[in-house]
Amino acid sequence: MKQLPQIHLRALEPDDLDMLYRIENNDALWRVGTTNVPYSRYVLHEYIANTRSDIYSDRQLRMMIEDSRHQVVGIIDLVNFDPRHLRAEVGIVVEEEKRRQGYATAAVREICRYAEQILHLHQLYVIVDMENTAALELFRKEGFKAVNTLQDWLSTGKEYHDAVLMQTFF
Repeated sequence: MKQLPQIHLRALEPDDLDMLYRIENNDALWRVGTTNVPYSRYVLHEYIANTRSDIYSDRQLRMMIEDSRHQVVGIIDLVNFDPRHLRAEVGIVVEEEKRRQGYATAAVREICRYAEQILHLHQLYVIVDMENTAALELFRKEGFKAVNTLQDWLSTGKEYHDAVLMQTFF
């Protein structure tokens, strides 16, 4: 079995603006998520400046994924945090040239550990486009179970795609 790369999750820093701008404005990623509008550098700068990196006050937590050389390789989020029911949705993007190298697996494993041991969440869930076989396999490998198909859940602006709701419990 291939060893996963060493990663570190950390809070957003002002230096992350360029990467955040690239990811948030990559319209190829809009198809698999809920964003469908570009963000200005100013808006993203203000987001970085004003986030507390506290899931209870922000209702979300965005962390940068760094490799062993402290180079940013992606972003992982906990969003739609529900403090009453102790659940959150996971979102992840790994830079294209770093995909299929184990970074996403290592980051999902680490965010699950963090959610369970530090945040004491009861569950994490993810909504994945049915055509995104790499993401479906990633989350399945990490213990997420497919619990429902959401018909016509994601729109490209021209067509709708079914999505799979997957959950893991702690």
